[in-house]
Amino acid sequence: QLQLVESGGGLVQPGGSLRLSCAASGFTLESYAIGWFRQAPGKEREGVSCISSSGGSTNYADSVKGRFAISRDNAKNMVYLDMYNLKPEDTAVYYCARASGSSCFRANFGSGGQGTQVTVSS
Repeated sequence: QLQLVESGGGLVQPGGSLRLSCAASGFTLESYAIGWFRQAPGKEREGVSCISSSGGSTNYADSVKGRFAISRDNAKNMVYLDMYNLKPEDTAVYYCARASGSSCFRANFGSGGQGTQVTVSS
């Protein structure tokens, strides 16, 4: 069965960095685009970034563009989100989710894993 497990969150000071990991199992990762999402308390889930199945295409929310980088290693069944210059407004639970196909364009995503908490605070 499809499973996505996020890890790597934690408490970091403003300006700091974190790498989030998404471990995929139960499906052929190389066939699907993967998205990262986040949800802060009292707010709706927000799309952060997406990477196509081959890794050749990526996109980012305007709020993280230039600070976050998504990547994947299909051989290891892993997707990563490198986050730099973190801001307090990046505080949220971060989830990875599988797209309905290989492209991020107009993709539908599943609900994702259990998430990993990122807290940016001094």
